[in-house]
Amino acid sequence: MTVMILGLLIFLGVHSVRIAADDWRSARIAQMGELPWKAAYSVVSIVGLALAIWGYGQMRLSPTWVWFPPVGLRHAVSLLMIPAFILLVAAYVPGNHLKAKLGHPMIIAVKLWAFSHLLANGRLGDIVFFGAFLLWAVFDFRAARRRPAPPAQAASAVRTAITVVAGLVAYYLFAFHLHVWVTGVPVM
Repeated sequence: MTVMILGLLIFLGVHSVRIAADDWRSARIAQMGELPWKAAYSVVSIVGLALAIWGYGQMRLSPTWVWFPPVGLRHAVSLLMIPAFILLVAAYVPGNHLKAKLGHPMIIAVKLWAFSHLLANGRLGDIVFFGAFLLWAVFDFRAARRRPAPPAQAASAVRTAITVVAGLVAYYLFAFHLHVWVTGVPVM
Protein backbone atom coordinates (compact mmCIF):
# COMPACT_ATOMS: atom_id res chain seq x y z
CA MET A 1 0.00 0.00 0.00
CA THR A 2 3.02 2.26 0.43
CA VAL A 3 3.52 2.66 -3.33
CA MET A 4 -0.16 3.51 -3.78
CA ILE A 5 -0.03 6.15 -1.05
CA LEU A 6 3.17 7.61 -2.51
CA GLY A 7 1.50 7.80 -5.93
CA LEU A 8 -1.59 9.43 -4.44
CA LEU A 9 0.55 11.99 -2.61
CA ILE A 10 2.38 12.86 -5.83
CA PHE A 11 -0.68 12.91 -8.10
CA LEU A 12 -3.09 14.64 -5.75
CA GLY A 13 -0.30 16.83 -4.37
CA VAL A 14 0.50 18.30 -7.76
CA HIS A 15 -3.23 18.70 -8.40
CA SER A 16 -3.54 20.53 -5.08
CA VAL A 17 -1.00 23.26 -5.85
CA ARG A 18 -3.76 25.53 -7.11
CA ILE A 19 -5.78 24.84 -3.96
CA ALA A 20 -3.00 25.48 -1.45
CA ALA A 21 -0.54 27.74 -3.27
CA ASP A 22 -2.22 29.49 -6.18
CA ASP A 23 0.05 32.53 -5.94
CA TRP A 24 3.16 30.31 -6.00
CA ARG A 25 1.74 28.46 -9.02
CA SER A 26 1.09 31.74 -10.85
CA ALA A 27 4.63 32.89 -10.10
CA ARG A 28 6.09 29.63 -11.45
CA ILE A 29 4.01 29.93 -14.63
CA ALA A 30 5.18 33.53 -15.07
CA GLN A 31 8.80 32.46 -14.47
CA MET A 32 8.81 29.25 -16.56
CA GLY A 33 6.14 29.98 -19.13
CA GLU A 34 2.83 28.19 -19.47
CA LEU A 35 3.98 25.37 -21.77
CA PRO A 36 6.99 24.28 -19.65
CA TRP A 37 4.81 24.45 -16.51
CA LYS A 38 2.17 22.24 -18.13
CA ALA A 39 4.85 19.81 -19.34
CA ALA A 40 6.40 19.49 -15.86
CA TYR A 41 2.95 19.26 -14.26
CA SER A 42 1.95 16.51 -16.70
CA VAL A 43 5.11 14.45 -16.17
CA VAL A 44 4.77 14.59 -12.38
CA SER A 45 1.04 13.79 -12.65
CA ILE A 46 1.64 10.77 -14.89
CA VAL A 47 4.34 9.42 -12.57
CA GLY A 48 2.07 9.86 -9.55
CA LEU A 49 -0.95 8.30 -11.24
CA ALA A 50 1.09 5.36 -12.52
CA LEU A 51 2.47 4.70 -9.02
CA ALA A 52 -1.00 5.02 -7.47
CA ILE A 53 -2.55 2.61 -9.96
CA TRP A 54 0.30 0.11 -9.73
CA GLY A 55 0.22 0.29 -5.94
CA TYR A 56 -3.56 -0.13 -5.98
CA GLY A 57 -3.18 -3.29 -8.06
CA GLN A 58 -0.55 -4.62 -5.65
CA MET A 59 -2.83 -3.85 -2.69
CA ARG A 60 -5.55 -6.00 -4.24
CA LEU A 61 -3.24 -9.05 -4.10
CA SER A 62 -3.34 -9.15 -0.28
CA PRO A 63 -6.33 -7.07 0.80
CA THR A 64 -7.32 -6.03 4.28
CA TRP A 65 -11.10 -6.08 4.48
CA VAL A 66 -12.82 -3.37 6.51
CA TRP A 67 -16.37 -4.24 5.48
CA PHE A 68 -18.20 -6.40 2.97
CA PRO A 69 -20.49 -4.24 0.85
CA PRO A 70 -23.81 -5.70 -0.29
CA VAL A 71 -23.75 -6.84 -3.91
CA GLY A 72 -26.56 -4.40 -4.72
CA LEU A 73 -24.21 -1.48 -4.24
CA ARG A 74 -22.42 -2.51 -7.43
CA HIS A 75 -25.62 -1.53 -9.24
CA ALA A 76 -25.52 1.86 -7.53
CA VAL A 77 -22.00 2.37 -8.85
CA SER A 78 -23.16 1.59 -12.37
CA LEU A 79 -25.99 4.10 -12.08
CA LEU A 80 -23.87 6.86 -10.52
CA MET A 81 -21.22 6.45 -13.20
CA ILE A 82 -23.68 7.48 -15.93
CA PRO A 83 -23.90 11.12 -14.76
CA ALA A 84 -20.18 10.99 -13.86
CA PHE A 85 -19.26 10.25 -17.48
CA ILE A 86 -21.66 12.88 -18.79
CA LEU A 87 -20.13 15.46 -16.43
CA LEU A 88 -16.62 14.41 -17.44
CA VAL A 89 -17.48 15.05 -21.08
CA ALA A 90 -19.20 18.32 -20.12
CA ALA A 91 -15.85 19.64 -18.90
CA TYR A 92 -14.49 19.42 -22.46
CA VAL A 93 -17.46 20.36 -24.68
CA PRO A 94 -17.63 24.14 -24.88
CA GLY A 95 -20.98 25.86 -24.63
CA ASN A 96 -23.04 23.15 -22.92
CA HIS A 97 -25.62 23.90 -20.25
CA LEU A 98 -24.07 21.55 -17.68
CA LYS A 99 -20.75 23.38 -17.66
CA ALA A 100 -22.51 26.76 -17.70
CA LYS A 101 -24.67 25.80 -14.72
CA LEU A 102 -22.20 23.78 -12.63
CA GLY A 103 -18.96 25.55 -13.49
CA HIS A 104 -16.70 22.61 -12.65
CA PRO A 105 -18.29 19.41 -13.99
CA MET A 106 -15.05 17.40 -13.98
CA ILE A 107 -14.57 17.85 -10.25
CA ILE A 108 -18.18 16.78 -9.66
CA ALA A 109 -17.53 13.75 -11.89
CA VAL A 110 -14.52 12.82 -9.73
CA LYS A 111 -16.69 13.16 -6.62
CA LEU A 112 -19.33 10.84 -8.07
CA TRP A 113 -16.71 8.34 -9.25
CA ALA A 114 -14.91 8.25 -5.90
CA PHE A 115 -18.09 8.18 -3.77
CA SER A 116 -19.74 5.44 -5.82
CA HIS A 117 -16.61 3.29 -5.70
CA LEU A 118 -16.37 3.76 -1.94
CA LEU A 119 -19.88 2.33 -1.67
CA ALA A 120 -19.01 -0.91 -3.43
CA ASN A 121 -15.48 -1.58 -2.21
CA GLY A 122 -14.68 -2.53 1.37
CA ARG A 123 -10.93 -3.13 1.32
CA LEU A 124 -8.70 -0.75 3.26
CA GLY A 125 -6.77 0.09 0.08
CA ASP A 126 -10.01 0.95 -1.73
CA ILE A 127 -11.05 3.23 1.10
CA VAL A 128 -7.68 5.00 1.03
CA PHE A 129 -7.58 5.23 -2.78
CA PHE A 130 -11.13 6.41 -3.47
CA GLY A 131 -11.35 8.33 -0.20
CA ALA A 132 -8.26 10.36 -1.14
CA PHE A 133 -9.78 11.29 -4.50
CA LEU A 134 -13.11 12.20 -2.87
CA LEU A 135 -11.44 14.36 -0.23
CA TRP A 136 -9.29 16.07 -2.88
CA ALA A 137 -12.35 16.73 -5.06
CA VAL A 138 -14.26 18.30 -2.16
CA PHE A 139 -11.40 20.71 -1.44
CA ASP A 140 -10.72 21.40 -5.12
CA PHE A 141 -14.38 22.17 -5.82
CA ARG A 142 -14.47 24.54 -2.85
CA ALA A 143 -11.32 26.33 -4.03
CA ALA A 144 -12.52 26.48 -7.64
CA ARG A 145 -15.81 28.07 -6.59
CA ARG A 146 -13.88 30.88 -4.87
CA ARG A 147 -11.87 31.77 -7.96
CA PRO A 148 -13.36 34.14 -10.51
CA ALA A 149 -15.08 32.17 -13.24
CA PRO A 150 -13.69 32.51 -16.76
CA PRO A 151 -16.11 33.99 -19.28
CA ALA A 152 -18.52 31.26 -20.27
CA GLN A 153 -19.42 30.51 -23.83
CA ALA A 154 -23.13 30.82 -24.59
CA ALA A 155 -24.75 27.46 -23.92
CA SER A 156 -26.78 25.74 -26.61
CA ALA A 157 -29.15 22.80 -26.57
CA VAL A 158 -27.23 21.16 -29.42
CA ARG A 159 -23.93 21.24 -27.50
CA THR A 160 -25.67 19.97 -24.40
CA ALA A 161 -27.19 17.10 -26.39
CA ILE A 162 -23.76 16.30 -27.86
CA THR A 163 -22.35 16.30 -24.32
CA VAL A 164 -25.00 13.89 -23.03
CA VAL A 165 -24.73 11.52 -26.01
CA ALA A 166 -20.91 11.53 -25.90
CA GLY A 167 -21.04 10.90 -22.14
CA LEU A 168 -23.39 7.95 -22.61
CA VAL A 169 -21.21 6.51 -25.37
CA ALA A 170 -18.10 6.93 -23.20
CA TYR A 171 -19.93 5.24 -20.31
CA TYR A 172 -20.99 2.33 -22.51
CA LEU A 173 -17.50 1.83 -23.94
CA PHE A 174 -15.80 2.01 -20.57
CA ALA A 175 -18.34 0.02 -18.55
CA PHE A 176 -18.88 -2.79 -21.01
CA HIS A 177 -15.55 -3.00 -22.81
CA LEU A 178 -12.69 -1.18 -21.07
CA HIS A 179 -13.34 -1.48 -17.31
CA VAL A 180 -12.33 -5.12 -17.08
CA TRP A 181 -9.26 -4.47 -19.25
CA VAL A 182 -8.15 -1.44 -17.20
CA THR A 183 -9.03 -2.71 -13.72
CA GLY A 184 -9.31 -6.47 -14.11
CA VAL A 185 -12.78 -6.25 -12.56
CA PRO A 186 -16.01 -6.68 -14.54
CA VAL A 187 -18.64 -4.00 -13.96
CA MET A 188 -21.27 -6.51 -12.84
